[in-house]
Amino acid sequence: MSQPNPQQPQQPYQPKKSKKAAAQEALISPPWFPDAMWHLKTLAAIYAVLIVAYFGISRALSGLSKPYRLRRIPMEMTPWLHPGGKVHLPEEKLVVPPDDEPSAPRR
Repeated sequence: MSQPNPQQPQQPYQPKKSKKAAAQEALISPPWFPDAMWHLKTLAAIYAVLIVAYFGISRALSGLSKPYRLRRIPMEMTPWLHPGGKVHLPEEKLVVPPDDEPSAPRR
């Protein structure tokens, strides 16, 4: 013998929403919005990763074999990069070096 199903309370009729209407409703009220603290934490994490990557890559490149190794640029080529500040070179170092081979006379 089967028992009859108990009566369910009547719920008011709610029409089904279309996918487009549901998407518009989701766009109208976003569930989360990043605040200033979230932006600060995210930027700090990005900078930390970039700094660690820079020093890690520099260390890895300094250990490569000779043709691929990072080189030190001579101070004469870039005096503005000298760690002691701006360096004024003596006049004899500023002249063009002589050619290794004597130049042939031009015709």
